[in-house]
Amino acid sequence: MSAPRPNVLLLMADQLAAGWLPAYGHAVVQAPNLAALASAGATFDAAYCASPLCAPSRASLLSGLLPSRTGVFDNAAEMRASLPTIVHHLRAAGYATSLAGKMHFVGPDQLHGFEERLTPDVYPAGLDWTPDWTAGPDTRLTWYHTMESVLRPGVVAASMQVDYDDEVAFHGARALLDHARRRRGEPFFHVVSFANPHDPWELPRRYWDRYDPAAIAPPSVPPIPLEEVDPHSRRLRAMCGVDEAALTEAQVRRARHGYFAAISYLDERVGQVLAALDASGLAEDTIVIFTADHGEMLGERGLWFKMAFFEPAARVPLLVRAPGRVAAGARIGAPVSQLDLPPTLLELCGHPDAADIAAGLDGTALGPLVAGAAPPRGAVIAEYLAEGVTAPALMVRRDRFKYVACGDDPEQLYDLAADPHEQRDLARSAAGARHVERLRSEAPGWDPAALAARVLASQRERRLVVAALGRGRAAAWDYVPPPDAGRYVGTRGDLYELQRRARLDAPESHRRPDER
Repeated sequence: MSAPRPNVLLLMADQLAAGWLPAYGHAVVQAPNLAALASAGATFDAAYCASPLCAPSRASLLSGLLPSRTGVFDNAAEMRASLPTIVHHLRAAGYATSLAGKMHFVGPDQLHGFEERLTPDVYPAGLDWTPDWTAGPDTRLTWYHTMESVLRPGVVAASMQVDYDDEVAFHGARALLDHARRRRGEPFFHVVSFANPHDPWELPRRYWDRYDPAAIAPPSVPPIPLEEVDPHSRRLRAMCGVDEAALTEAQVRRARHGYFAAISYLDERVGQVLAALDASGLAEDTIVIFTADHGEMLGERGLWFKMAFFEPAARVPLLVRAPGRVAAGARIGAPVSQLDLPPTLLELCGHPDAADIAAGLDGTALGPLVAGAAPPRGAVIAEYLAEGVTAPALMVRRDRFKYVACGDDPEQLYDLAADPHEQRDLARSAAGARHVERLRSEAPGWDPAALAARVLASQRERRLVVAALGRGRAAAWDYVPPPDAGRYVGTRGDLYELQRRARLDAPESHRRPDER
């Protein structure tokens, strides 16, 4: 008899860089649930998103394809409904599929393979946030990131992000208990995706009070004089108004304080969902993955938010707990990508066509790395095609070196082993030249001119559609979950039958001897 197929619980954060977690060595941030998850499974020390922006990254994570192949170039580009995702593949293979929380789907398809979606999204599903590469360098669109989040973090009684994640955690946890009650024996792929620690950093006092402001260090790399920074960093600083804000050391420290508080809040919500998984009795049969869509610069080198290929923006946490499949406490140092998650899950879940599907994806299954092997694999590649550039940007990571190229910007090369904070660009050095040439060749299909034409055409079409949809009666694509009134006793309902169906006894391990 074949082994039962494992369940999969994918937990996601928004804008959480690996380096800000204790599992990756941070000495101040408190995230005990994530630290415990790392100890119980494998920690990937060099995992990267496919694009350091929400919607493109999430589309790539689900599809296993780079943004240039999904067509999700930015936060207002839709993923076509016919594009297969890991959700479609697992659902077709018999998995129950559900989503609680943010996924930033744009367009009328708000499911992309999920049977049910338990919450609205936190951000819009429309085309309004379309960048314009034809606009002048001084143009600031109304939806651009500003420095308000950095200037005004605070202790609050309530906030949009906390309201949202409280709801996500509740529905994400209850869905696990529902599965145990209603569909036990059927494998599930369940995604719980939080908005924190994305800015603004507005948290209740008990999370702020976990941190001593004096213990919060300033950026490891202080702001670099504007005339010395690379062109992309200069564009990002201008776009967000960083230099106009003229931040003081105290303001930077307070923003970092708020971000750390948001991580602690997120960690509690993760713990809430993991506790429900444990209570459902399904934990031993469930692969748990924790990651984030991209990172957060948090003032490093004078940059904030994401949209860059520096480590704090592009390197993400990736923790995998899989009882009986992954050794507890394993650490994998080889560079990997979130593009690797779909082929990995297809393999772990025993999908009959895993190898054939994986052959058409941009990622590689991580099973051999987890098992301690070092099979040949391509470099890790990421793209950025949204606001802040006017030409496609490319990142290539192979071994210890990272290469970055964008239009007419000077190429960049960093030796991350010798220079983890990326302060010495080696691209124009004699020693770096051969590495630049080698890494440039790692993306043989990269055609920036053709890709730029596609991006510009997409932006042009969407701007026209936005203008048209702004007239007359509006019909939003934002997702509204259907009501679930049948969960409770209604008119002519059978009280005792509903109560019996809703009961889920605690696992034996959760009961005292006199309760067994």
